[in-house]
Amino acid sequence: MNMDWTLPMDFAVISLLLLTATLLKRKVPLLRKLLFPNALIAGFIGLLLGRDLLHLIEIPEERLGAYVYHLMAIGFIALALKERTQRDMPTIVRTGAFIVSGYLLQGIIGLGLTLLLLPFIPHLFPAFGLLLPLGFGQGPGQAYSIGSRWEALGFPHGGNIGLSIATIGFLWACLGGIVVLNILFGKEARKAVPDDEESPHLPGEVVEYDAPGDIPLTESIDRLSIQGALIGLVYLATYLTLKGVELLLEGTGTFGQTFSQLLWGFHFIVGSLYAIGLRLLFNLFKRKGLMHRTYPNNYLLSRISAGAFDYMITASIVAISLDVFTANLLPILLITTTGGLATVLFSLSVGRRIYHHHWKENATAVYGNITGTISTGLALIREVDPLFSSHAAENLVFGSGVGLVMGLPLLVVLNLPVYGYLTGTPSLYWITMAILVLYFAGLLAFTFRNAARTRPTP
Repeated sequence: MNMDWTLPMDFAVISLLLLTATLLKRKVPLLRKLLFPNALIAGFIGLLLGRDLLHLIEIPEERLGAYVYHLMAIGFIALALKERTQRDMPTIVRTGAFIVSGYLLQGIIGLGLTLLLLPFIPHLFPAFGLLLPLGFGQGPGQAYSIGSRWEALGFPHGGNIGLSIATIGFLWACLGGIVVLNILFGKEARKAVPDDEESPHLPGEVVEYDAPGDIPLTESIDRLSIQGALIGLVYLATYLTLKGVELLLEGTGTFGQTFSQLLWGFHFIVGSLYAIGLRLLFNLFKRKGLMHRTYPNNYLLSRISAGAFDYMITASIVAISLDVFTANLLPILLITTTGGLATVLFSLSVGRRIYHHHWKENATAVYGNITGTISTGLALIREVDPLFSSHAAENLVFGSGVGLVMGLPLLVVLNLPVYGYLTGTPSLYWITMAILVLYFAGLLAFTFRNAARTRPTP
């Protein structure tokens, strides 16, 4: 019997890269000081060993891209299934608005520079610069997902360019994060946690044990299997929904094609919404006494999400094509350098004004998030606040959920330049810019007003 070993061997290769990176992170002090996530180190090792350099790893770009696409959705669905409690809502709302404002600033810079470059690089795709907020602010999964869908609409190598921008974003998060920490905290930075100390649990994080109403560890089905089944159920609903919409839009012309590609690119949003709905349904059944066991388990869902994102980040960097990167070197470096510098200044100046307590920790957390991922933001906080006593970690995690809602309209706006490109309507490029600027100004004004209204009296 011939068995297909493609998927297991790809998994084994990426696992080996992660284990190698973990060993190097433990043994090389410089890597610990640079705050590089293990997955980022693993990705660069894979890139060095990959098809463009040493040719020791020959996983095709398309296969790696598929892993990035699906692992991102699994991670988001797992996060959305978790139960959350309300905390300091005014601060959390401000954090969400702060995060989305950062995305908008990056979008304005990216689109603006693209429009300036168009007369000199006529073949440049008009939505090229909008990969900046997707890559920096949303990470490699989203950048690849949207970029690859834009490929079908005329953007050559859009997915791979998105991965390149996201990887540079991680460098801004890690290396720029060290600069931010030293600007804000001076000698306090990188001295709060011993090198060999493990990260503590986030406040309120559930540790695995036999809790009342939970599935017992001795149950005939493992808790991890239940979490996997719930994620699989949500992903099936996501696929059926997207496929159904695609069939309905067949034959509707350019708009239908653009909208269909848009939805497939935002599959993680659809999956997250279904996951939130399922979580609310469980909560309702529990309140009504119709269900006595808590099937979604926060601790296991956190581990599944974190694991999915580790493998996703590693695969995303290994998938980068150096030929595509060098062919688009000028716009990539111009957009990412300008966007990175602007993000540093924006994070520090706005953070100082909107947080009443521990503004430095909160600003650092948001900076790490809008250049890398939530994990990067948490890693930066841990350098100066190892016990998360400032609540910056909670504000970041819960604020990201609020930011998801605030940022939903942007997912449509980002595709206006693509529609303008397909229909020969360049005015849509400038309409997109106007929408981004107005939304940015309005959201920033709301954030400052909210901060002033909730400021404690002396």
